[in-house]
Parts: sequence; C-alpha cells; structure tokens
Amino acid sequence: MNENRTAIVSAGEALVDFVPDPVPGGGPMNVAIAATRLGSWGVFAGCVSTDEFGEQIWAHLEANAVDLVLATRSDAPTARAIVEHVPELRFRFEGEDTADTQYQSLDFSALAEGPHMLHGGTLGMFRGQTAETLATAAEAHTGLVSLDPNVRPQIIDDRDQWLHFHERWLPHVSIYKGSDEDLSWIWPHRSPEASAEALLAAGVKVVILTKGGDGLSILAPAGAASAPTPVVDVVDTVGAGDTIVGAVLSSLAEADVVLPGQLAEVTSSTWHAIANRAVDAAAVTVSRAGANPPYRHELTWSDL
Repeated sequence: MNENRTAIVSAGEALVDFVPDPVPGGGPMNVAIAATRLGSWGVFAGCVSTDEFGEQIWAHLEANAVDLVLATRSDAPTARAIVEHVPELRFRFEGEDTADTQYQSLDFSALAEGPHMLHGGTLGMFRGQTAETLATAAEAHTGLVSLDPNVRPQIIDDRDQWLHFHERWLPHVSIYKGSDEDLSWIWPHRSPEASAEALLAAGVKVVILTKGGDGLSILAPAGAASAPTPVVDVVDTVGAGDTIVGAVLSSLAEADVVLPGQLAEVTSSTWHAIANRAVDAAAVTVSRAGANPPYRHELTWSDL
C-alpha cells in the first residue's frame, strides 16, 4: 500500500510504440508513469498482454514503481503504434483484438481508503470491452475524474462510437485536458476556445487547453491561468500531453484537492503555478526521445 492516501488511477491502454524500435507507450500508461515519477501514487488500470511486448511493458511499469494492483493480463497480443515523423508526428496503428481492449472490471476497493482520482482517454476510452468498463467506472466514481481524449483520427473507424463513449464520460468529468487539434476534431464547427467555454458551461470544472509551442491555458473557477512553452531543443513530442496530465493531477494531489467540489477553492495563483509546473515537466519530455517524463528531482517547481 502506498503511503499517499490518494491514488492517481490512469486507466486504458498500454502498447508498444515503434520509434523505430519498440518501446512501451500508450497515453494512460504514460500518465501513470509521469505521476509516479513526480512523486504521486500512480496506478495503472488496464489489461497487458503476456506476449514478448507485454512482458516489456509490465517490466517497464514495475521499473517505474507504478502500482499494478488494478492491472490484469491476457494472452491476446499487444497493440502496436508505429510512430513516424513525415515531418509531422503521425501514428500508424496495428491493434485488432489486442489485450488493451479486454479490460473487464475496475474495482477501486482494491486500493482501500481514498478518495482517488480516475484518469482516462486516448484509445482505452473507445476500444472493445475496455471502453465499457472505463465508462462505467467514470459514471460511478465520486473522486476527481480526468479525461484527455487525445484524439487519433487515423485510428477512429467509427466516429459515432467514439462520440458515444466520449459523451458517456463527459457528465462525470471534472478536469478535461484537450489540445487545440483535439477540440477542432471533436467540435469542428467552433474554435477550440469556444469549445473549452462550452465544456465549462456543460459542467466540467477545469479545462486545460494545450496549444503546442504556444503553451497552455487552464480555465478554472478562479479564472484563467496560462504558461508559455519553455524554449528547448525538441527531440520529439511523444508523451508531452501525458506528462502535462501527470503534472496537473500530481500537483492537485499534493495540494489535497481530490474531490470535484474542492476545485472551486483553488486560487488563481495556484493554477498559475500548476500551469508552469506542467509546461516545465513537458519541456523535459520533449527534449528526449519517446515518452520519457521527468522525475521530480529533475525539476525546480515552485511551491503551491
């Protein structure tokens, strides 16, 4: 049992990214690792294959001290994402009937005392049995629920199905992280900024809008906070958004903000500090290859 009372449960897929060699990846897995490296109780909830790549993923999670009490195994194959730079980042996906789609149940009682945070998104939100399991968990969860759709249009064969699961999550989401590209794909008839405002009007408490090299904005009850992207030599952007999520959730856990109603109590100055923490952490990730978020000791974070 982790000494921290609040777990950041990141639920969904773990897969391998070919960049070009196979390395463990997947948005939810990356968030769990980022949260753990930043000093939080990171938990991965998902189904991992027992094949060669699955063993590599499992060893990677263990090496990063991620809690695996909610993770399961399957002899189904590991999904594969081929990451290409042509010159923009592009993903090609191989993942029919893979282990990540076969997560059967998410039972928070295995974590004992809470409350705990639940994060989801990317592929786990809409693929296979996992999608139903996670939507059901989000609908029942009383702690903070975080969602990063992390849209991969080239993987989404059925837009209506994707929207169905997205809409099941939304009424229960307290923190919504989306890039300007994500929001433009989901709601093409309006600007990302207008979509962020619409999410707040619909009941989401906090929206984190990322804008690539232009930094990010956090829209919260206390007002808007923003942070510019630090100047770094970019190796690749894999895992940058996942690092931002891990940094924000870790910062909230550190501040003991773990229930939806507590978000209204977070001050504007705290949101500014969290925004700067998030971009600083992401700057480290993009400065090295693959989804390789920083450890807390690599960062100089201001106090909250």
